[in-house]
Amino acid sequence: MNLIEYPDRDMLAINLANLLAGELKATLLSHDTASIAVPGGTTPGPIFDALCAAPLEWDKVMVLPTDERWVTPDDPRSNARLIREHLLVGRAAEAKFLSLHGTGAHPEDDLDAIAAQIEPALPLSVLLLGMGEDCHVASLFPGTPGLAAALADDAPALAAMAPAGQPEARITLTAPVLDGALKKHLVILGWEKRDALERAQSLSPEEAPVQAVLSEMNVHWAV
Repeated sequence: MNLIEYPDRDMLAINLANLLAGELKATLLSHDTASIAVPGGTTPGPIFDALCAAPLEWDKVMVLPTDERWVTPDDPRSNARLIREHLLVGRAAEAKFLSLHGTGAHPEDDLDAIAAQIEPALPLSVLLLGMGEDCHVASLFPGTPGLAAALADDAPALAAMAPAGQPEARITLTAPVLDGALKKHLVILGWEKRDALERAQSLSPEEAPVQAVLSEMNVHWAV
């Protein structure tokens, strides 16, 4: 794990956006396409606002969420909505978006179909993750039924999750897919999350799922 500290959140967003753009551009020098998985939530918004203006061949870039709530794509809680409104604009509007939404009543209904759609993006060229104070990443929450299977080395690309205390079921990339990204970045803001990350390093992945992806991870932190 490589911890990078920034003087403020604005500098983090700008520098990290430039770094992500550079990694995508470098991938395209030797590959026909590049892929990047990104989180929802409020943390990545400023990063997306800067990244979308990057001068690269966006028509060769595949963008997908790290996870998705089982809601309609236009729901305010949809990760896809945040990504479309903040990242897939400007120059980045030419990127190909790989949605994790499905048409079934439950995530389990559409896992195979969605997995087939994201297969061209794997392994991920670049991964951007956020982390909760409970040390969850994507929709891998501690204590959730099925977590151990989603953390396993032989886990399929996607898993359905129903975290306790969350209003919706979820679909998520599993630990092997997240950890298998060629470039990995984790953004944490504030002392609470930095303290949580430090605690996670002495816990098991079942207790702190972020632990499953920390190897060779670049952690970007600002107060």
